Amino acid sequence: MIRRPIITICGHVDHGKTSLLDSLRGTTVAAKEAGGITQKISFTLFPAENILKGCYLLDKYNIAVKIPGFLFIDTPGHAAFTNLRKRGGSLADLAIVVMDINEGIMPQTAEVLQILKQNKTPFIVALNKIDNLSGWRKLDEDIKLSLEKQPSHIKNQFDEKLYTIIAALDRYGFNSDLFWNVEDYTKKICLVPLSAKTREGLPELLMMICGISQKFLSKQLSLGEKAKGVIFEIKKEKAFCHIQAIIYDGKLKQGDEIAIASFHKPIIAKVRVLEEACPLCDKFKPAKEATAATGLKLQLTNSEGILPGMPFQIFQDNLQEIEKEFKKDLSSIETQPEGIIIKADSLGSLEAFLVLLAQANIPVLRAGIGSINKQDITAAKTNLENNQENAVIAGFNTVLDPEIEKSDLGKVKLITDEVVYKLIEKLQEFQKSRRDEILKEKLLGLASICKLEILPGYVFRNSNPAIFGVKILGGKLKSGLPLIDNLGQEIARVKAIQSENKSVDEASEGMEAAISLPGTTFDRQLKSSKFLYVDINERQFKEFKKNKDLLSSREISILQEIAVIKKFF
Repeated sequence: MIRRPIITICGHVDHGKTSLLDSLRGTTVAAKEAGGITQKISFTLFPAENILKGCYLLDKYNIAVKIPGFLFIDTPGHAAFTNLRKRGGSLADLAIVVMDINEGIMPQTAEVLQILKQNKTPFIVALNKIDNLSGWRKLDEDIKLSLEKQPSHIKNQFDEKLYTIIAALDRYGFNSDLFWNVEDYTKKICLVPLSAKTREGLPELLMMICGISQKFLSKQLSLGEKAKGVIFEIKKEKAFCHIQAIIYDGKLKQGDEIAIASFHKPIIAKVRVLEEACPLCDKFKPAKEATAATGLKLQLTNSEGILPGMPFQIFQDNLQEIEKEFKKDLSSIETQPEGIIIKADSLGSLEAFLVLLAQANIPVLRAGIGSINKQDITAAKTNLENNQENAVIAGFNTVLDPEIEKSDLGKVKLITDEVVYKLIEKLQEFQKSRRDEILKEKLLGLASICKLEILPGYVFRNSNPAIFGVKILGGKLKSGLPLIDNLGQEIARVKAIQSENKSVDEASEGMEAAISLPGTTFDRQLKSSKFLYVDINERQFKEFKKNKDLLSSREISILQEIAVIKKFF
């Protein structure tokens, strides 16, 4: 007996994933979604009779349907959920990568391809939105014949976009071609041109999914004896806790005990209520028994500590065996002796995040599921002493615990986003900025670039020490720094700085302050001067010049003025 193949539909935001599934099942979910983007993972049970109804080509090519249908998973357009896991690899048996033929490979498509390659998940590319090609008309039910009947300028337009995508896939290590040109499906990725809007190419897509599943996946579709699945989502409603899950192997009955993985001991619970997904919609119906692969809604006797993305299986007094299996399932959550702190909303998205961070060469010290808590902040704060660029918490599709104030973060940087590639971009920008700050601080520890304007009429003391007002025109002034005038004459070291009647250690660009210079007589040495500069030597000048990317345009201008005064050229 074989089970339904699990097929994940994935790709970039707004390339038509949900619209494609809508066309297959005859619904209009996409129009209801907030902003037209899928908000949560959903699954659709697609029975075998609907495959026959939706694909006239099966009869035409005499293909018998042996599988009991499909289980489609529609992944959010704003997250890399292609990493949904089960024991031994990806939860999906097959993936459909939806790609707007007019836009090609976009950032989230690239993420998807990386994760599919990592998991060795077979996939088909749906080249969506062919109806947006300028002048395209449906000229035949058969997509190949319809394409051949298009005017030459449309065929040229199609070919140009097609070969751009084929070349891009080749750069990711995938050999691909239009499905009617593919002879060996194990060596080439099939490209299916289609339109979710006009339904052109949908029968061909169903035929490819059905054919590949039956010919190449039959071994892994063999139904096992033990019920195994993955937790999708936990919803708390008043006194009840509903758990949405997928069973991908075996049969699960009402009253069965299951073990659910956690980062500690497995959670043991009995199935109190069992509901199975209804075909072609997002509703559930009560069931005494459910057979893989299908979507479930469960009520358990114990739901405390259950996390999204965690695997589960039937419990038959075999705790040690289960613990070993779960340990292997969670082995991908590897951390390093130093790195950033990360959180995600499920195990699958956490694993996807880890894969993409590793590819970006960003190490991870601590990884977890759920909202960002005090322990995460404490872990990140230790990095303030060791490695400031790692003093950051990156939250993928998750937020701060409600009881935590932003002020509790201190100097720890919090970066969150629902789009993983945007999150990684923000993270890389922050780390570069922090590295530049640290390097600049080291440079400025040796010396400082600063230009002062003496404020006429604000001489508070003429000598012993001279105290007068200045405006910081650029850079930063600190106590103890040596000053020179515009002729390069040494004046004195700054003894003290006062701003708004308070002593301060430093003053930055735009501030006005009173400075104290010992051993200086204002009338004799500074009366005819308008500007003062912090003194630097030639070695320091060369160091600043070498690292001028770290300096502001104002600081670079002041550095050039000092170089002229001190004749460094």
